[in-house]
Amino acid sequence: MQLRSTRKRKMSTSSDLSVGIGGFGAIGMAVGRALDAGEIPGMFLAAVSANNQSAAAARMAHYSRKVPIIELAALAEHSDVVIEYAPAAVFRSVAEAAVDKGCIFMPLSCGQMLDHMDLVDRAKETGARIVIPTGALLGLDAVRGAAEGSIETVTMVTRKPPGGLAGAPHLVENDIDVSNLSEALLVFEGSARNAVKGFPANVNVAVALSLAGIGPDRTTIQVWADPAVTRNTHTIKVEADSVRFEMTIENVPSKANPRTGALTPLSTIAALRGLVQPLKVGT
Repeated sequence: MQLRSTRKRKMSTSSDLSVGIGGFGAIGMAVGRALDAGEIPGMFLAAVSANNQSAAAARMAHYSRKVPIIELAALAEHSDVVIEYAPAAVFRSVAEAAVDKGCIFMPLSCGQMLDHMDLVDRAKETGARIVIPTGALLGLDAVRGAAEGSIETVTMVTRKPPGGLAGAPHLVENDIDVSNLSEALLVFEGSARNAVKGFPANVNVAVALSLAGIGPDRTTIQVWADPAVTRNTHTIKVEADSVRFEMTIENVPSKANPRTGALTPLSTIAALRGLVQPLKVGT
């Protein structure tokens, strides 16, 4: 990776990578704890950003090393790697700063990338990398491999406990009540692009799937509110010239945020580890 001279010293093999976390909720805290505990050799926590700075400070009270709590856009000044999990309204500020500085930018609310794909071209100029973790999904390696050939269709069916969908913009705008369901209700069917607009906190995985495969407009998503499930469930079906497959994953919802799977922070930690490990498994 070609980097600007201002980044070369920090990105050299002789020094650890500094990590900034934008958003210190369930995911940010889990990743921060792993970094503070030294569980990712070759990386260290440099800074965090949070709406509630006093709460973030309390969450880091037992950390071995105190780090500054700063504005989102300032993370790039302190970090080689910037992790984002922040409200949509501020996505551009943290993403653009990271890309302009030549950082490795890791957007967890990756649905926002669809409205900011110009950042990919900007990253080519600055030497930045945009790395989207797999998150609470599976099979992206197979989808990416199939995309090197010809993929005909990619579909995903998501089933979530109704409480995990409550408050989603699509439900509010269409006056869909999922609070007292006795059976599964199909609340959305359409493209991945439209799915993430209607469920920005629920189906970022649909965007990751679409970017790995045939794009957000050709990837079809169903979202079900299902009182019979206790886990966030995604079933992916792919038809391609090289392969046909169907996969299902059942994610335990995060205790801190039922809209997020407990696998998501673990996937983020694995993605970070893959940046520095001498052996990386998977495409």
